[in-house]
Amino acid sequence: MTTTPTPTLRTYTALDAARADLVDVYAEVRAPLLHLPNYAVTGFGERLDRHGAEAGFTAVLAYDAEGHPIGYAYGNRITCGDRYWQRTEPDPDERYTAHPAFALKEIGVRSTWRGTGTARRIHDELLRAREERHVTLMVNKAAGDGKVHRLYRSWGYEDLGHSQPSAASPRLTVMIRALHEEPTTGDNT
Repeated sequence: MTTTPTPTLRTYTALDAARADLVDVYAEVRAPLLHLPNYAVTGFGERLDRHGAEAGFTAVLAYDAEGHPIGYAYGNRITCGDRYWQRTEPDPDERYTAHPAFALKEIGVRSTWRGTGTARRIHDELLRAREERHVTLMVNKAAGDGKVHRLYRSWGYEDLGHSQPSAASPRLTVMIRALHEEPTTGDNT
């Protein structure tokens, strides 16, 4: 029985050091969709540059034993009034928007590493030190016959609403889950 080696995970809080590897992995992960305007590498680069300049940007990249990037996830902090929430329909409940949340903007793993738990390891490392109460992401519910949506549900995410971030984007399902237990009210004496 052959075992897949565990990749090395590296965390970045500045885009410059990670940008080339993020774009490299993205181009392979999204290769079947690159002909669509929203998924073009240039479009991804523009979004990545914008997200990398926003508050709380963090990326985690996974590298194989030879040091080649094999997967990534990144996101940033969003607050009440952020365009992320403004585009979400129906309007999200205040319990999600009243406090900063972490928006997981992208996650992807090269096809040869899928099914190895690498995506989950990257995801969990990205969220490990976050202080926000919730993490949210968007997924094309129809992509892959719903496989990715079901995967996120198995990770504890719940459907929150829908969003179409740009005219070129498909209508996406907005999902959310708690990062930490919500504070309780009342006297615990």
